Amino acid sequence: MLISFDWLKQLIHIDKPAEEIGTLLTGAGLEVEGIHTYEAVQGGLEGIVLGQVLTCERHPDADRLSITTVDIGTGTPSQIVCGAPNVGAGQRVVVATVNSTLYPTGGEPFKIKKSKIRGAASEGMICAEDEIGIGTSHAGIMVLDTDLPNGTPAAAFFGLDSDKVFEIGLTPNRADAASHYGVARDLQALTGAKAELPSVEAFGVSNTSRSITVEVENTAACPRYAGVTVSGIKVGPSPEWMQRRLRAIGLSPINNVVDVTNYVLHELGQPLHAFDADKIKGGKIVVKTVAEGTVFKTLDGVERKLQATDLMICNAEEPMAIGGVFGGIESGVSAETTSIFIESAYFSPDWVRRTGMAHGLKTDASFRFERGTDPDMVITALKRAALLVQEVAGGEVSSQIVDVYPNPIGSREIVVSIARIHSLIGQHIGTERIKTILTDLGITITGETETHLTLSVPPFKVDVTREADVVEEVLRIYGFNNITVSEHMSSTFLANFPRPNPEDITDAIMSYIADNGFHEIITNSITNSNYYTQDGEEAGLVEVVNYNSEDLDVLRKSMVFSGLEVLRRNINRRQRDLKLFELGKVYSKLEGEYKESRRLALYLAGNVSAESWKQPSIKTAFHDLAGVVQNVLRKLNAGDFEMQPLAPNRYLQQGIAYTKNGTVLAELGPLDALVARQMEVKEQVWYAELNWDYLLKKYKDKLTAEELPKYPEVRRDLSLVLDKNVTFDQVRQIALRTERKLLQDVNVFDVYEGDKIEAGKKAYAISFTLLDRQQTLTDKVIESTMNRLMQQFEKQLGAFIRK
Repeated sequence: MLISFDWLKQLIHIDKPAEEIGTLLTGAGLEVEGIHTYEAVQGGLEGIVLGQVLTCERHPDADRLSITTVDIGTGTPSQIVCGAPNVGAGQRVVVATVNSTLYPTGGEPFKIKKSKIRGAASEGMICAEDEIGIGTSHAGIMVLDTDLPNGTPAAAFFGLDSDKVFEIGLTPNRADAASHYGVARDLQALTGAKAELPSVEAFGVSNTSRSITVEVENTAACPRYAGVTVSGIKVGPSPEWMQRRLRAIGLSPINNVVDVTNYVLHELGQPLHAFDADKIKGGKIVVKTVAEGTVFKTLDGVERKLQATDLMICNAEEPMAIGGVFGGIESGVSAETTSIFIESAYFSPDWVRRTGMAHGLKTDASFRFERGTDPDMVITALKRAALLVQEVAGGEVSSQIVDVYPNPIGSREIVVSIARIHSLIGQHIGTERIKTILTDLGITITGETETHLTLSVPPFKVDVTREADVVEEVLRIYGFNNITVSEHMSSTFLANFPRPNPEDITDAIMSYIADNGFHEIITNSITNSNYYTQDGEEAGLVEVVNYNSEDLDVLRKSMVFSGLEVLRRNINRRQRDLKLFELGKVYSKLEGEYKESRRLALYLAGNVSAESWKQPSIKTAFHDLAGVVQNVLRKLNAGDFEMQPLAPNRYLQQGIAYTKNGTVLAELGPLDALVARQMEVKEQVWYAELNWDYLLKKYKDKLTAEELPKYPEVRRDLSLVLDKNVTFDQVRQIALRTERKLLQDVNVFDVYEGDKIEAGKKAYAISFTLLDRQQTLTDKVIESTMNRLMQQFEKQLGAFIRK
């Protein structure tokens, strides 16, 4: 949300600088994410001033040039050479001083320097309107009619002073601050200055020649609907002051009528809509729902099929607008419009939210209606709009205000304990300070005892519904930074610290992975449903009911796509050697039951390390990732896990799975190329995913220690010729089952496949480490052990052992 500082100062008198105001607002919960300068013309006319031509003589060496002396308010006249044919002594002119920069209309900017023109010194430039970017005329210099002193900034004369604009990250609960007046109301509580609504006392009805009747059929969806007619208007451009304020907050002016509705919306927070009164058939407005499937063309020219739950603003024959969301193309204001009906209403947030989502429409109006507007602002905003229309487009009010409000929305009564306020804040701030804050925020104190306050909370405070909300209002204005922290902290609740502590385990594993060169990423759990396009994948998706973007409409079912988004962004920016990891949640829905679990995902792409003079670059490979995964499992005390071929799935067509007791602990392999290309990633990506919740649940916080062996270990090597589909893990598991006491380690140190052995075969060179902790191993024991191992390899795997 953008808030103009100049506009804000029209509603509350504050003399603090913008930076200080930004700090105050941020401390009060309206986080100012940035403050930027808006300039009505590029450069803001900095260094350009008003001056007066004192003398003007022809240049002796150029017939078309004049040598002038100009008073620019410095005390010493400046000599300026001017080529304009209309320059003359006594004129009030616009002067670009030395070192100022001009941004001409349609041209490149240039800097004014001291110079000599045909031998005559020139200290500045007398300007035409196109030379300073405020117009297109180059017929001659601007000659002004003004009594302002020489040296006055030209921006002040033209009313083009720069403006500071606050960029506020408005949270969903602060609907009351979604306008300049809403922000001013917070500043009233923060500074003590008085926030004042624009006066509407001048509003008056000239005649009732264009009265429009209103009928609200669905009062649940539209509790309040008001309107008034203004006739005899002339549609055209808005005045410069209004266009400038709209542009400052990022809006493009359209015409004086539409600009007024936008202006009031951002000033008071009340959305409005203007209908061409001549297009309201039957002179009647009907607020109702229409038949499912009715085709309606909105202002953007798109034909939309309506739902039975879409609230429509209709005339006597047909729909004219989607209530609270978007107007229709047939009833909008055009250059030929001479009479308008201005709508000001309060629509149910639920109805507007549902309709906006169904049609993928997000407008400034729906943004506010969805969060809750102020039903008490409806008439004030309507009068303000009618007065502004008369000011900028002429005309007269030609009907009484119609206001359909059968069930008024009243204020909420909340009783709060003063002691409870101080307890939750953690500091005694005084009853009078509490009352002042609440009153400045628009909350009325209707009753008071020594221990309690009875409050009347107005409907614009949509997020204040209970005592704790009142305390939050007080605290954010009082200031979190003003709460002192006691030297002796205490608590009425002692949290349970589980052992082993999952957070400590998680931190240790994350640190280990980072120490191995991986970079942690944090991505959005909300993702795009289009990623899950294969048959059956859509079935388990968890849809987001109130999504703000069509690209973010479901909760992720897999960690793959969020990681690929990060890979794509980095690869597109020439960061190709990537080692990434993320601990995040995945979601699914099975038979109506929602499930949430955590996964640890790792991604490898590009080279293991950058090339250097010592070694060439080496592409990442399966074992670069498998080694890290295995070590993570060992650090989590996963015990003797098994390695099995992976059951192919959409993401990993091949790879391995680490399992224990039939449960998959981790899966890893090359990410399927089709999935990677779907995300525009052409690189080979190695991917691993660990079942984090299960691993934490089974983690045993055990620390074992044993005496170092006194006796030496012995290594023996075997060369096994096996079928090509036999894995090393199968060999390892057979060895560990065969010799449980002496065998300490099994390791493969060479693999051969080629024309030296039979087709369909491969050779493993495997080392076996033996150790007896009680005595030195004898040759007899060693030979017996190795013979038993060889027998089992031959029996179970059909191995041929090279001796």
